[in-house]
Amino acid sequence: MLKDGSNNPSRPCPCENPSTAFCCAVMLSVLFLFSAALAQDPTKVEPTHYKLAFENEYVQVVNVHYGPHEKSNLHAHMGGVVVVLTAGHLRFTDEHGKTQEVFAKPGEPRWFPPFKHKVENLGDTSYTAIYIGIKSKHLASEAELKSIAGDG
Repeated sequence: MLKDGSNNPSRPCPCENPSTAFCCAVMLSVLFLFSAALAQDPTKVEPTHYKLAFENEYVQVVNVHYGPHEKSNLHAHMGGVVVVLTAGHLRFTDEHGKTQEVFAKPGEPRWFPPFKHKVENLGDTSYTAIYIGIKSKHLASEAELKSIAGDG
């Protein structure tokens, strides 16, 4: 409410101008998408389980640790390689609710394309691994093609 008791400002709202309204909508959309992307970064939404070890313009290296019977919330990973450090019995649930149980063995490397999931450690012991995410979409696509072809 204004000093004169009315709800009418003396200046028109900038959003009444179509080009200004469009620019505002675009900026809000970009901010929303950026915050949604950050919100699913495992080092941001699951800092108990995912700790950033190293990062540059090419890779993000993350230490992974789940105590016995611990669970995570939905989070996203860029395409990359996980290297298992300690054995684990895990349940992965993807963003569509599909589940997969995995028995991870120490020293075992696995390639993953970009994905979203929740994790549950079904075991009575802690699970640890290192996830090396490839930031460049071109490099990640090339690595995926080579792994499919059996070249890498």
